[in-house]
Amino acid sequence: MSTKSNAFNTLALPLLIIGGALIIFAFVFTFTVTPLVAGAAATSGFLEIDGQYVTNKLLLSQKIFYFHMPVAIVSMLALLFTAIYGILFLKTRNSKYDIYSHTATEISLVFVLMTMVSGLAWTRYDWGVWWTWDPRLTTYFILMLMVFGYFILRTAVSDPERRAVYSAVFGIIIFINVPICFMVTRLIPSTHPVVFRTDSGLSPLMLIPLFLAMIGFGCIAFALYRQRLRTRQMDERVNALKLRLDDLRG
Repeated sequence: MSTKSNAFNTLALPLLIIGGALIIFAFVFTFTVTPLVAGAAATSGFLEIDGQYVTNKLLLSQKIFYFHMPVAIVSMLALLFTAIYGILFLKTRNSKYDIYSHTATEISLVFVLMTMVSGLAWTRYDWGVWWTWDPRLTTYFILMLMVFGYFILRTAVSDPERRAVYSAVFGIIIFINVPICFMVTRLIPSTHPVVFRTDSGLSPLMLIPLFLAMIGFGCIAFALYRQRLRTRQMDERVNALKLRLDDLRG
């Protein structure tokens, strides 16, 4: 194992702790300091927005946003590395890139599921339903199914070389859906909020917990990736030693 790899592995636990601390701080900040949406005021169990009264359940959906968006962004960034390592494998046929890509997809799956769970809670409180075939929700649902399909594909193909090739190609195809998910609310009418726009209306007190949560989840994702990668690399070495022993015995 290289010195660089050892350094990354050493950082895993500190980053996991730092990430958890940032998320906890962002959670407390969100529910104690962060103001309501622009033009909103809470009054006796109701929320007044631009002169209209809605239940305070919308307050919860607003708070979910500060964690829903970061996990969604992290899930997409993990798939970016799935595609990058997939391309590197197809170019070099080096099995280490298949391991890297596979591990990145596993981390993405964790955050995809977190995105779906937080998104369902958001739609329930904000839109009054558990699910609707909104363009953003539909494209991300397809993305989730494709990630599931990635692992089904790896299980279905027994030959290591073909499995790695098929997985690399499919991982690249999965990532193609990421910019579609991101841009669909700008191209097709959607009830889902459009993020990363100049007129988002987010005050500094709103941006603080949002970016803290994003950094925190990013640290946790990297720590999980390094830990999982280390475990998989050790398994590969053990399997290689077993094969070598079998050859010596034979």
